Formats: sequence, structure tokens, C-alpha cells
Amino acid sequence: MHDERRLRLQRRRDHPRRRGSRGARGRAAAVGVVAWRTGAALSRGRLPALALVLGGAIANVVDRAGDGVVTDYLHSGWFPTFNIADTAIVTGVALLVLRVRAGSPRQEVERVNARRRNGGASLPGLMPPGLVLVGAGVGGWATSLAFPDRGWWPLAYAGMACLLLAMRGASLVRAAGIGLVWGLAFFLPLVHWAVQATGSALPWVALSVFQALYVAGFGALWTYARRAVWLTGRPLAQAVTAAVLWVAIEQVRGSWPFGGFPWGFLAFSQTEAPLLRLAPYGGEVLVSAFVAVTGALIALALQYLRRTAVIAATRALLAAVLLAGAPGRLPLTAGPENGSLLVGAVQGNVPQQGADWAEQARDVTANHAQGTERLAATAGRRKLDLVVWPESAADIDPRTDLAQASTVDRAAAAVGAPLLLGTQRFPDGQDIRYNEIISWTAGAGSGDAYAKQHPVPFGEYVPFRAFFRQLTPLVDRVATDMAAGGDPAVMDVWIDALGRDVRLATGICFEVAYADLIREGVLDGAELIVIPTNNASFGRTPESTQQLAMSRFRAVEHGRSTVQVSTVGVSAMIMPDGTVVARTGLFTDEELIASLPLRTTLTPAARLGTTPQTAVYVLAAAAVVSGALAGSRRPGRDRSRRPFPRRLRAADDHAPTLRVRA
Repeated sequence: MHDERRLRLQRRRDHPRRRGSRGARGRAAAVGVVAWRTGAALSRGRLPALALVLGGAIANVVDRAGDGVVTDYLHSGWFPTFNIADTAIVTGVALLVLRVRAGSPRQEVERVNARRRNGGASLPGLMPPGLVLVGAGVGGWATSLAFPDRGWWPLAYAGMACLLLAMRGASLVRAAGIGLVWGLAFFLPLVHWAVQATGSALPWVALSVFQALYVAGFGALWTYARRAVWLTGRPLAQAVTAAVLWVAIEQVRGSWPFGGFPWGFLAFSQTEAPLLRLAPYGGEVLVSAFVAVTGALIALALQYLRRTAVIAATRALLAAVLLAGAPGRLPLTAGPENGSLLVGAVQGNVPQQGADWAEQARDVTANHAQGTERLAATAGRRKLDLVVWPESAADIDPRTDLAQASTVDRAAAAVGAPLLLGTQRFPDGQDIRYNEIISWTAGAGSGDAYAKQHPVPFGEYVPFRAFFRQLTPLVDRVATDMAAGGDPAVMDVWIDALGRDVRLATGICFEVAYADLIREGVLDGAELIVIPTNNASFGRTPESTQQLAMSRFRAVEHGRSTVQVSTVGVSAMIMPDGTVVARTGLFTDEELIASLPLRTTLTPAARLGTTPQTAVYVLAAAAVVSGALAGSRRPGRDRSRRPFPRRLRAADDHAPTLRVRA
């Protein structure tokens, strides 16, 4: 009886008509009621909204699977990469969410009383479980749009905010499920190029699910970390802890198993953002952490707004804006320190698939030789110092094949400069191969060489082949496994104009994603970074532009000019400050020329090495262990919560809300 009477009194006191005379609080409540009723009216029929979301998603999938066959019909003309399908998805999600963003007065009273019963714990909010998963899915999808080709980098912050809001108050199992949904919505569109590369949806789905499991792990561990006693009442500390835990999971994902898969690190979405200027100071660890902290602060601001705590919300939002924008004032240097090189890059394109492998390989080499001759004509009186061919430009090794050697030698003679080119080496008597980059000088033949250290699992070699063959015959598409090279990722090339060897840091194709490999070359004295790649298998998907974003990030991280050259595109010349000075299209035969500065200064990121990575591991482990111990002191209860008073919150009582669970 007492509870019912107290609830009736509560309802009368909180009724908007009775609160109309309470100044700002009364007006805020009235606005909330209007918003709720408007949302209810707009989303009364959810089927049209769901139809918009599903229709837009299907249209985008069809468009991508068909290499843009319906782009002309979907394009809105408002934004170069925004189409009508995207507009339909955003509109549908907005209609679905609008009704549940603001609660009715009765729901607010129920939420407050439930909080009392749970010792002050914040509840997940008004969203039903299904819509919480929708919110998580929208967050993951939005984050994928922050990466190329879309490149809407602010959505990375919004995506992280959606993830943390969806996990607010969730139990361990539920938080893991929310993380899995977010991860699937993120990775499925991000790596859909795997379908094009393999010709099957199975590897694409398997890769996406496996990567999404790491996000599920983040959700599960966050339910422990947020209970840590030293996070109580400290919303900024909670935001930083969430970011540290996220980056720690990211680093584990990028290194394990089979060498890891760093694709989709939040840092790689920020190559057009002010946060890119943090790369020389802490690499991908620092940039990803800033993205995650910014998203956590946005989540806090939204929760403060739900409590009509406008001042607290404004502070959190201003802090997020400051974190995201202030690094743009940091200086970046791009001038030469040890001379410069006039570098040429040849994108020779590939013939149509279906021809005999050997015949096609010779045609690819001939294409690049012809492109080199055109490059020499374009350079005119300018003396090129170095010409770079892509990975697999000469798959038939010119060191063992006389015809290939003749073709390559003529090209080197025509341009009057050393060549770097990709080839395959098959050791005698061994059923393996090496993916190598070699230097070639006209008349002298091959020189220094580098063998790829990180072959792609299931793409260039198949671990546990006998086991996986029982699951799918696709593993046998990799006929000969690629072995990992053991030498450092550097090459020395003699440059006549400088009268000395110039050391280059080399990373073949996906190796640009591995920070330790590129850093190894820079610490070993490299003055220029070269990324030869072969993107022919990925068609017109965003894989090549996602890789270009990583090359730009490495250029800024180490303050080195970078050359990315592909058989089919995208190829680019990048300055040490990340500026792209020359770029090709996809599936074209083009040549690039640029004067690139040579630099020797080591950035703080290079000097720190793995220290930032180790730091986030230690801090994340400390937070998880501390939270687990705090929660285990008394079974079933989180001891880090402050006792909730029996009366309603005061207007200026704004407890942190990312941490607590129901």
C-alpha cells in the first residue's frame, strides 16, 4: 500500500501540468512530453520504417555486389558518396528510435523507482531489447561508413557512442551479444571485398564473425571494468577506461591468431580528420584511443541530456569536440632532411582473367615494361632516381627466366634508373613460395630483396589445411603455401644522383596494416616507405582505398614519404604529412612522378615502439581485475555503486552512467 501511495504521489508531482510552474524544469518536461507524443505519432506503424531500413540495406548490398551497377539510380546528388539508399536507412532508423528516445512521465517514474530498488543502479533505458540491438547495429554500420570509400570520419565517434549506450546497464552475456551485433554490422560491410576476392560468401562471413567476437569480448570485459571502485563518480575516468579497454582489444585482434588482422582499427578512419596529427606521437594506439574517448564522452552527454542536465551535457560535449578538434593544431613537417628523390610509379593494369597463368603473368610484366617506357617519355629531361613496380608485376621470376629478365632489363634501361618490382620465388625441392620485392639495375640484374613477413592466412597460405579442407574445399584454391620471410623490412638501393645507397622500408600489400613491421624498417634507417600491392582480386571494392588510408597513416606516423603502387590501383605518392600529391584510378594503366623528400628524424611514435601497446594492456588488465574483485566481494551486487537516496535526485546530482548495470 505504501508503495502504491508513494507512486500516486510521484505521478501527481511529476505530471507536466503540475510542473509547468517550475521554470526550466517544467518547460523541459513539457518538451519531453511533446517529443514523446510526436515520436509515437511518427513511428506508430513500424513496418514502413523497417521497410525503409531493409530496402536501403538491400539496395546497397546489390550495388556493391554488382560493382556499382545501380549507382546511377541510387545517387542523390547531394553528396559524392551519399545515395538514396543511405537516406532511406537513416530515415527508417530515426523513425524507429524516435519513439523510444524520450519516455512518458509514467515511464520516467517507473525508471526512478526501479533505480531505487537496485541500490542506485542505472537501468538500460527505455529501449526494448530488440531496439537496443538495432541501436548497436546502427552504431556498427555507422562506424563502417567512417572508412573509405565513404570516409565520413565523424561517424566513428557516433558509432562508439552507440555501442557504449547500448551496453549501458547490460549484464555480461547481454553486453557480449550487443558487442557481437555491433561487430557484425561493422565488419560485414567493411570487408565485403572478401566476396570478390574468394568468389564465395563463406570466407567473408567467417572473417566478419571472427572479428566481431573481439567486440563481443570487449562488451563482456567492460561489464567487469566499469565496476572498478576507482571509477565511482568519475565519468571522465570511465570514458578513458572504456577507450583503453577498446584499444587493448584492438591490439589483440591485430596480433592474434595467425599474426592478427589489423583491418578496421579506428585510427585508420581518421586520415582526413584532425586526429591524424596525433599519429607521430603515439601511432594507431593513441589515435584509436582518442576516437574511443570522444565516443564515450558523446554517450555521456546524451545520457545527461535525458536527465535534462544541460550544463553537464554541454561540458561532456565540449570535451568531446575539444578532443576531436584540438590535435588539428599540432604541426606536421614534410620538408627534406637528407635530399629528395624523383620517384616514378607504374600501374600497368592486368589483362582479363581466364587466360593461362603463365601467359597472363608475362602479359602483366609486359604491361609494366610499356608503362615504364611511357614514364621515361613523360619525365623528359628530368632524371628519375627510382621507379617502383607493384607486387606481382613479374610473378615469373626474372632471376630464373631469361625472357622475363630481358623484358625487365629493357625497361630499366629505358628509364635509366633502378627498378623495384614484385616477383615470386619457388625454392628448389620445397613446396613453398616466397613473395618478394627485388631491385633491378639495367645490365647488372637483381640486387637487394625483401620477402614478405606476414603472408595472409587462408589467402596466401592455409594453416591446418587438413582440418579446414573438411569444412570447405575453398582452401585448395591456395595451391602452394607462401612462407614468411625472415629478413628485416628494408632494402638498400643505389641512387646515382646522391652518390649513396638509400634505405627503403618495404611492406608488401596487407603488411602496411602492421605497425611493428613498418616501424622496424624506419628504426633500421629507412628514409622512404614503399608499399607495393596487388589489388586485382578485389575488383572495384573499397579494399584499395582502405589500404591507401593505412599508407597515409604510416606516412604521418613516421614522418616519411610513402609510395603505394598497385597493379590495378589505387596507386599514390604521399608526402610525410599525409598529403597525396599524385593518385591513379582503378583498373587503369597510369604512371606517376613526384619529388619525394627523404627524412631521417624519428618520431616519438617510432621511438616509443611497443610502449603504448604495453601500457594499454596493463591498464586494461588492471581495470578488469579491479572491477572483477569489486563485484566478487558480495555475490550478485556491484560494490562500486554508491547507495541511492530514498528521495529523488537533486537537480545538480549527475552521477556517471556508463558504468552501472541493473
